[in-house]
Amino acid sequence: MQNLNLIIVVAAVVLIAIIALIRWLYARNTRIRSQLQMNYIFNNITHELLTPLTIISASAEKLREEHPDSRHDLDLMDLNIQRSVRLLQQILETSKLQAGELKILVSQGDVMQYIKETALSLEPLMMRKHLNFSINCKPESMMGWLDTDKMDKIIFNLLSNSAKYTPEGGSVTLNVVTNMRFDRVVIQVIDTGVGIPKEKMKHLFTRFYDGDYRKNRTIGTGLGLALTRDLILLHGGHISCDSTEGHGTTFTLEIPISKEAFRPEQIDERTQTWTHLPEQNIADLPQAEMLTEETAPEAGPNASRVLIVEDNSELLRLMKRLLQPTYHVLTASNGREALNVIETERLDIVVSDVMMPEMDGYELTAHIKQNEMYSYLPIILLTAKTTEEDQQKALLSGADGYITKPFKIRDLQLRIDNLVANRQRIRPEAQPAEQQVEDTMSTDDREFLERATQCVYNHISDSDYDRETFASDMGTSVSTLYTRLRELTGKSMINFIRDIRIQEACRIAKAEPNARVSDIAYRVGFRDAKYFATAFKRIMGKQPKEYFAELRGEN
Repeated sequence: MQNLNLIIVVAAVVLIAIIALIRWLYARNTRIRSQLQMNYIFNNITHELLTPLTIISASAEKLREEHPDSRHDLDLMDLNIQRSVRLLQQILETSKLQAGELKILVSQGDVMQYIKETALSLEPLMMRKHLNFSINCKPESMMGWLDTDKMDKIIFNLLSNSAKYTPEGGSVTLNVVTNMRFDRVVIQVIDTGVGIPKEKMKHLFTRFYDGDYRKNRTIGTGLGLALTRDLILLHGGHISCDSTEGHGTTFTLEIPISKEAFRPEQIDERTQTWTHLPEQNIADLPQAEMLTEETAPEAGPNASRVLIVEDNSELLRLMKRLLQPTYHVLTASNGREALNVIETERLDIVVSDVMMPEMDGYELTAHIKQNEMYSYLPIILLTAKTTEEDQQKALLSGADGYITKPFKIRDLQLRIDNLVANRQRIRPEAQPAEQQVEDTMSTDDREFLERATQCVYNHISDSDYDRETFASDMGTSVSTLYTRLRELTGKSMINFIRDIRIQEACRIAKAEPNARVSDIAYRVGFRDAKYFATAFKRIMGKQPKEYFAELRGEN
């Protein structure tokens, strides 16, 4: 009987434990699900807020050109726009960290120079508060491995935080030294600010901690220091803080910079230099920097319209200043912003950096070339990556040109002029592709083009016929087919297919002048009649309805 009672008691205890565990797991899963939902909402809201900020920034830039007497107010507006963008980016980075999606990618470069240049970008902030700002690097120069994107956020957060809590007339100092083995750097940010109370030190790196923002009449989100600590840990380093209330604060961080400190997937060996400042990107800058925004003449009414896409705001502004005497220049700071410009503006060419947030240059190129409305646009990619693999990746994405940094403005202008001129010369007429072959073309090349044209005609009504299937039908790789078509016709694979579809649409229209436009569009592989009309007008110079009306003798 006693054994039975013991068994019942044990069973009851186990059952209660199981129920408690189930309830705990349910509550935990509910919290995780709720957190994921909130992260999703935060990310969506952040992306939505970045779009109007981009539009406001572009409007401020336009007003700066039209009303130079208001430059001071517009600079203040731009400063606050950039501050808002950085805060939103911190929310995105925090969400990525929580989801385990934030990774590091280190490349080799001059660590000391990069940290110094990043810190110097905050000098205007220090000057505005009349702070004594000094930077000390020992040694002055040293090569190492660093994730520059993460280091930029770390340095900005620590220095802006010191400036925020240091009264006017105080000082902020950045010291950077190496250890004895030269495989780690120690960075100190020292200020003479208000200091941090002892009871608040334990919450210093807690996310969303309110801090003393109201007391010190400053603005904060409680994300900066928490994100900074997480980024340093992600880099394999650590951070500490020493503060005395009323006397100042010292943040000390140490991070590895040797290649051996990182896993293979964290290392980018292709990028061997960091192009952080404009003078590091433009080789002929000394001859060009005499041209200021105030003295730069405007391009003529018939000048080509060029979109420059670059996430480094200083370089973007400099390139615009140097190119605007020759072209009508539009700008975008990343791939997604560039797509908005492409959808609303008439352009002749796109010049884009490769490494950008939101959407990089490869993704932007692929989006443009795969869209029948914009695939005609020639694209030049600018990058510090110089390997053959990088060049092949650029070509496979559909880029028409590839220029490595540092580059000469004159070389870029020549490439722009050549691509725009070539695109105008090769604008196809409504005739079979094989009739466009020059008399000097070899027999092999003629046969190759005839076979390529026939492959497209065999799938003329298949709207899913893409580059991969096309290359497979031709018995070659995508890169080989792309290169050869580009050499023989000046067209990408997508444009080659599109032009043949339009040519077939013209043939059908001549044979069946009473056919509906939408029916013809469907028969030649266009899913959307709007895309068909846009592509048709781009090639034929008139809308399909106008073209068909002429065939019926209605005009």
